[in-house]
Amino acid sequence: MGATALTLVPLAPLLLALVLPAGKGAWRLTPLAVLPALGAVLLLPDATRAHLPEVLLGVRLALDPVSRGFLLAAALLWGAAAVYARGDLRDDPHVVRFHVFFLLAMAGNLGLVVAADAVVFYTFFALMSLASVGLVVHRCTAEAWRATWVYLGMAVLGELCLFTGLILQVHAVGDPSLERLVLEAPPDGLAVSLIVVGLGAKAGMVPLHLWLPLAHPAAPTPASAVLSGAMIKAGLLGWLYLIPRGEAMAGVGTWLLVAGLAGAWFGVLAGVLQQRPKTLLAYSSISQMGLMTAGMGLAVQAPELGPALTAALVFYVVHHGLAKGALFLGTGIARQVSLPWLLLGLGVPSLALAGLPLTSGAMAKSLLKTPLEATQGDYSAVLLLMALAAAGTAVLMLRFLALVLPGAGRDGGGSWAMRLPWLLLALAAPLLPWCWDPAAAWALLSPGKLWTAAWPLLLGVGVALAGFLLFRRVRVRVHLPEGDLWWLLERAGRAGVQAVARQPVLWRSPGGTLYARLGAWLVRGWGTLQDRALEAERHMRRWEVLGGGFTAWILILFGVLWWGLGG
Repeated sequence: MGATALTLVPLAPLLLALVLPAGKGAWRLTPLAVLPALGAVLLLPDATRAHLPEVLLGVRLALDPVSRGFLLAAALLWGAAAVYARGDLRDDPHVVRFHVFFLLAMAGNLGLVVAADAVVFYTFFALMSLASVGLVVHRCTAEAWRATWVYLGMAVLGELCLFTGLILQVHAVGDPSLERLVLEAPPDGLAVSLIVVGLGAKAGMVPLHLWLPLAHPAAPTPASAVLSGAMIKAGLLGWLYLIPRGEAMAGVGTWLLVAGLAGAWFGVLAGVLQQRPKTLLAYSSISQMGLMTAGMGLAVQAPELGPALTAALVFYVVHHGLAKGALFLGTGIARQVSLPWLLLGLGVPSLALAGLPLTSGAMAKSLLKTPLEATQGDYSAVLLLMALAAAGTAVLMLRFLALVLPGAGRDGGGSWAMRLPWLLLALAAPLLPWCWDPAAAWALLSPGKLWTAAWPLLLGVGVALAGFLLFRRVRVRVHLPEGDLWWLLERAGRAGVQAVARQPVLWRSPGGTLYARLGAWLVRGWGTLQDRALEAERHMRRWEVLGGGFTAWILILFGVLWWGLGG
């Protein structure tokens, strides 16, 4: 019975997606697709297994303490976003198409959480990534198409790296079981590096974060909520299951630690320079995932801390997923609710992300720091950087509230189908610690814990106030374009072609005629290339072309790997 229930976790949304176009109004049933996942979290014991030998190479699913936490966060957030979408998109002419992609992405996300072997994990990972394309591009605006191509490029790059790394690991171990891979896989630098990069693209690890600040503002609000709150965590889950432990992996742990702390700070600095709330929240996700990446690096670097840090990361995933989901859903409805409701529904999860005492954020940061404080190693610098990053998060969240609160209640209306899931997710911030571990929640009431949680928040408030007064006085407005590195690459490409084509010094040289012809050819070539790119994009928008190209590339990769591994 347990095996059947576990199989329904990814199967329910997948089957509903297949039958959705056939039934008029069947899209309203989308929230029901998460019920098997919630039932599995609440009713199934640890070590529940399911095996379907006749599907693919033999589908294996499992539920353990790590996957239970990830499944809880994903199921609650997907369910809340599905209810919200019923009210938000009820008048959308393409509502059925949205819900089909929504359910396919949900099936992929829930399926990879309970996957127990590499084949199943990768299959559901690819399903989630490719189905999310339909969510990002849903509005079909120029902004949405630009974000979609960047997202698709990063997704395919990540999947190819992950696929190659998995093939190398499975070949070395001789078994696709995730449990055996993490315990027995040799410290192959190439395989581990490919897995880190492949999953890092999904986790928003700097500099693989390019798609995040472009996709979130372009996608509908419920899609943004699950992209940032649930799907982005697939990278962290993959690292937990696929990166071997031991002294030989210390370099990988250091790499993850440095990249994570860099992402935590980059997300804050880039986020405060944004003008749109959803873009700011995207950079906030980069920052928060940076802290989780740093925690993963510490777990790899110091295996003796692994169990405690893994438990802390699982709680951090649940906390961040629910809080960030509340913020995205609240942003979508901000102009339809009054200021007091908005302060409650956005203020509490915002400050929880910064570590407000007695909230899930304070408990998540305490659980992450406690193993480092109890060990004999010197992690004082890491602890200080994490605390200062929390202060930066406070500045970022105050900036977010300053962008959203002035528009409170301007439009009026708003259905309870949109308000209820948003408020329930917002209430998770103060209630989650008591539901998760009451003893740990009581420990947060000690004066030492209260001060440890409070001083970064107070520092952040002070910095935000000083910054506000300074910029108000000098009237300087600083803005970082959305997409940061991608925007720079686009501008550099255009500027490079124009600079070569229009350089007058070249035309006065002895070979001026030749250079002039070359410049004219470059200008014409650049225009022709743009025209051809637009024409190719129109063809690539056909899903059969896109799917066929991806399938062909996978077959080529299979052949290369088969030849490289000795046939």
